[in-house]
Amino acid sequence: MEQQKKYISPGAWFSMQYPATWNEFEDGEGSFLFYNPEEWTGNFRISAYRGQEGYGRECVSLELKENPAARRARVGALDCAYSREMFEEDGEHYISHIWITGIDDVAFECSFTVRKGQPVAEAEQVIASLQVRKQGVKYPAELIPVRVSEICQINEAYEWVSNTVKDLLKKDFQGVEADVENMQQVVDRGVIGPKKKDHWLAMGITLCVIMANEEDGMEWRTLIDGNREAPVLLNTATGQWVDPMKLAWSKVKAGEKVNLAEAYCNNG
Repeated sequence: MEQQKKYISPGAWFSMQYPATWNEFEDGEGSFLFYNPEEWTGNFRISAYRGQEGYGRECVSLELKENPAARRARVGALDCAYSREMFEEDGEHYISHIWITGIDDVAFECSFTVRKGQPVAEAEQVIASLQVRKQGVKYPAELIPVRVSEICQINEAYEWVSNTVKDLLKKDFQGVEADVENMQQVVDRGVIGPKKKDHWLAMGITLCVIMANEEDGMEWRTLIDGNREAPVLLNTATGQWVDPMKLAWSKVKAGEKVNLAEAYCNNG
C-alpha cells in the first residue's frame, strides 16, 4: 500500500490523508495546494467552508441544482457534486476535475488538474479520507508534516533575528552555531521586552533552524495540540522533538534567564 501523510488544516477544521510523494505548496488564501514535485501527476486543491449543522450536504445539493454540468457522484462514503472543466495551456490539454462535498457543518471544494486522459484515483483517495474535526472536542496531540503556514512562520522568525543581529551588532548572520553567541548578545542587551512573545519565540525558532542546519536527521514538523499549532523540530533518529517555545519564551514567562548556548547544547 502506498505510504500516506496526514494533513490537518489551519484551525484544525479537517484532516485528510495524501500520498507521501506529494508536498504542500503556497496557494491563494483559504486554499491548500498539493502535488508531487518530482513527478507531476496533477495539482490537488482543497478549500473548506464552515456553516450551520447540515451545511455540507446543503452545498452539495445547491451545486447540483445551480451547475448544469454537475452530476451526483460517490467518493468513498461521501456524496459529491462532480463536474469538470477542460482548457488548453501552451499547446497542452488539461482537465480540472471538481468535487463539491461536505461533512456535517463543513463543505469542501476539491479540484484535481491533470493532463487530459490522466487518472484521478489519487485525488479520489484523498477526498475519501476527509474527516471533520468537531469543535470543542479535545484531540490527542499530533505531529504532522510541516505545513506552509508554519514554514512561513519559521522564515519570518529567522529573518527577524537575522536583521536584529545585523542592525544591533553590525555582524553577519549565517544560521550556523557561531551565531548563537550573537543571538545571546541581543538577549543580554535587553532589547526584547518581557511581553514580546513573538520576538522570544523567534529566538527559539531560529535556534532550531541552526540545529537543523548543523545536524543530520533534524526535520521540521507541525504540532497540533488543542488550539496550539506550531512548528517543532523532530530528531528523526530518536523520535524526540524540540519545542522552540520552551527554549526562550517559556523561560521569560517563568522569570528565568535565557541561555541560548545552554539550550542549544541540551537540545542539539
